[in-house]
Amino acid sequence: MAGIDLNIIAIGALVAISVAAVAYSLLYSRFENAKKAEARLNRVRAAETDQNAVRVARDRVNEASKRRRTVENSLKDLEEKQKQANKQTKSPPLKVLLAQAGLKIAPRQFYLIGVAFGLIFTFVVFAAGMPLLLCLGVFFVAAFGIPRWVVAYLRSKRMKAFLNEFPNALDVMVRSIKSGLPLNDSIRLIAAEAQEPVKSEFRRIVEAQQLGMSVPEACTRLHQGIPLPEASFFAIVIAIQAQAGGNLSEALGNLSRVLRDRRKMKAKVQALSMEAKASAVIIGALPFIVAVLVYLTSPDYMTVLFTDPRGQFILGVSGFWMSIGIFVMRNMINFEI
Repeated sequence: MAGIDLNIIAIGALVAISVAAVAYSLLYSRFENAKKAEARLNRVRAAETDQNAVRVARDRVNEASKRRRTVENSLKDLEEKQKQANKQTKSPPLKVLLAQAGLKIAPRQFYLIGVAFGLIFTFVVFAAGMPLLLCLGVFFVAAFGIPRWVVAYLRSKRMKAFLNEFPNALDVMVRSIKSGLPLNDSIRLIAAEAQEPVKSEFRRIVEAQQLGMSVPEACTRLHQGIPLPEASFFAIVIAIQAQAGGNLSEALGNLSRVLRDRRKMKAKVQALSMEAKASAVIIGALPFIVAVLVYLTSPDYMTVLFTDPRGQFILGVSGFWMSIGIFVMRNMINFEI
């Protein structure tokens, strides 16, 4: 019975395997067709997904290129305006110089003050017994040279004060914009709370807006009162943000960081060039110091240079060559950042 049962089981197994093989052979083509159809569907879905991705990427590239062209056009316009402004700032009129120095006087008053100053100095030199030609030179220097130098000194001092305060004002603008204030209110906040001269310059921006100018145009006028690259950077950032959009607080924050880095670099360059500047000052002052010492010890020896025509000629030639040397040393120790 056991042998019969094993034979029956073996025959049943063989029959089942045979039936399965026949069924697989009959259904194999159908299974393969189903797999191929599914593979085709997957490829179609992948192709549609790839086309969508390509379309999205193409749209992004087109949008980026449009934005880039807009920024390039804005930069070209600002560059042209900057060139025109630079032409004006290289030789600005006296009225602009007085405004940039923070002096609220008219050019006519400036000339009257200069002439009065020159007359006083000329009278002092003439009373000391100096020649008439020297008195005339002293008048021109005191009337037109020294007042201009004072205006240039006050202007430079005001520019430095603006550079020291401007990054702080930008930080305040960044915080105010992040807190939800619009750009106009941020500018008004600086015009009301900042330190001079940033306060007065931003007040002019607010006044220009009240007269009907847009924010970028009003910010562009900042370079007229403060002819510095930092003021141009601020105007460029505002103009690009107005035309191309973007995160204004991030752009102003980056600008503030750049301005601080520029100031650090200027301080580092100034520290490295102090030795050369000290040497130039000593070399430039040495002839005058020696002349004063010689005059104190031997007045007659030095008086000949002022009374004798040959001595006056020597003084003139020496002054000319000293001026050239001082000009060369000044260009060697001044570095633009």
